[in-house]
Amino acid sequence: MVWLKRLVTLSAVGLLSLAGWLWLTMLSPWFYDRPEELPAIEQRTHQVFVYGTLRYAPIRFVVMGSLGAPKEAVLEGYQRNGLDLSPQPGSRVEGLVLSVNAKELARLDRYERLGVRYERVALTLDDGTRAWVYKRLPEQQNAFVAYAELPIALVL
Repeated sequence: MVWLKRLVTLSAVGLLSLAGWLWLTMLSPWFYDRPEELPAIEQRTHQVFVYGTLRYAPIRFVVMGSLGAPKEAVLEGYQRNGLDLSPQPGSRVEGLVLSVNAKELARLDRYERLGVRYERVALTLDDGTRAWVYKRLPEQQNAFVAYAELPIALVL
């Protein structure tokens, strides 16, 4: 019976730790300040194309507080490179297009660290929809590339 109490306690600690980390990284007022040079978010419905972790409903719900009415979408002429997109004729990236309000877009900007790690650009999807797409800032594009001179590789 002692092992069951330990298992429950460890599970609870693990879940609380995960919840704390999610709150700190996605919702807390710390660790991200929107750069002042970014324009204000227009108070309207926005379309956002997502191709990574935001394809998963639980993550979208934690980040945005809603699911964003997802619809399957394709971005032609790009390829996915880990956490980024790069132009590649003949390639395509499958993802979702979300309909979000200004508050949800602000929460997405925070999650993507707009102006620090990503930029938000308007691109045309395969079906003709114009949508915001988060792309790595040029200075961040090689942030996770292994240094060839090192005898070991770091896995992220």
